[in-house]
Amino acid sequence: MKSAFTMIELIFVIVIVGILAAVAIPRFAATRDDAEVSKVAQNIGTSIEEIAAYTNSKGAADKDFSVMSNTMASMKKEGEAVLSDNKAVISIDGVQCIQIEIVKNSTNDDLNVSFVSSTNDKCLNLQNAVNQQNYSMRLRGTSVKY
Repeated sequence: MKSAFTMIELIFVIVIVGILAAVAIPRFAATRDDAEVSKVAQNIGTSIEEIAAYTNSKGAADKDFSVMSNTMASMKKEGEAVLSDNKAVISIDGVQCIQIEIVKNSTNDDLNVSFVSSTNDKCLNLQNAVNQQNYSMRLRGTSVKY
């Protein structure tokens, strides 16, 4: 006598595999989204550190962020940042999330980080990952000790 799986057993296995796939796929997608947000947040922090180091070593900020930060140049190349004079707008999934700007006057260069209003979940997660107070800073001026 031959032994084999019955049709009912095969159907149960297929249903169970389908249920597991329905639960697992959204979790994997969320993990990928979290990784992307984490990468962009880390790149923002690294860029700001590079800009601060550049300004400290040169005594003044350059108007081009890609000159002051290799990470910012990489973000521009990947389409995560749009750079203009003294300003960078960081986007995730094409949605503007964070603006980094250097405000210059005769005695000071201040780096300001501000959030762009958004309802995009990834953008909100990115804004939560970046602490504005940690990154807004004076780059050059009377209160900066070289």
